[in-house]
Amino acid sequence: MMIKCIAIDDEPLALSLMEDYISKVSYLQLVAKCSDAFEAQKALQQNEVDLIFIDIQMPGLTGLQFIQSLTSRPMIILVTAYEKFALEGFNLNVVDYVLKPVELARFMQASNKALELYELKHQSKDSSANKPEYFFVNVDYSLVKVMFSDIMWIEGLRDYVKIHLKSSSKPLMVRMTVRAVEDELPASNFKRIHRSYVVAINSISSIRKGSVFIGEMELPVGDTYKEVINQLTGKNTL
Repeated sequence: MMIKCIAIDDEPLALSLMEDYISKVSYLQLVAKCSDAFEAQKALQQNEVDLIFIDIQMPGLTGLQFIQSLTSRPMIILVTAYEKFALEGFNLNVVDYVLKPVELARFMQASNKALELYELKHQSKDSSANKPEYFFVNVDYSLVKVMFSDIMWIEGLRDYVKIHLKSSSKPLMVRMTVRAVEDELPASNFKRIHRSYVVAINSISSIRKGSVFIGEMELPVGDTYKEVINQLTGKNTL
């Protein structure tokens, strides 16, 4: 089991030390080292990343601001000389908060926390493998079974949603919010691209000019969801 990680620090010596420590941990694989948050953003677009080691005080965009900007967040370990940001860091659900100068034993302790969380998440995914591939929705006083594989996209209309299906030219009208439906769907197969739209990844035919296309149907991508598409494609698409 390998945890893919990146290290972010504007101090070259601190970055080299993290690289050295990571090389000593058998289950860590360093896929990129970055001197600022902007390099890190590119690294996240180009690599699958499970864990980020990041300094807080950096020019341009601080470590905390960078973490807050992520829509899909890997595990985070803060590595900093400033104890005063600890509360804010833990409010962002970081795995650990390590103070500089960092000793190898303390680095190992933080990494082991990340390993435990990583294993727990993957055990949860394995245990969810036998979950149903459908859910039931209320339509005209009846419970209708909807297969996840049949869904192309979901459209929010105030207190209702339209569930557009491959098997029917007429969408299902369901009295639910988009968020409530999204919570029922497997996150690995569906993405929210707009406050009013959730799409099945397998139904996407193309992406261009701030829109997702499902066949000839064009759906807009909201500004706050553009990074979701970039991470999905692995490219700075929008």
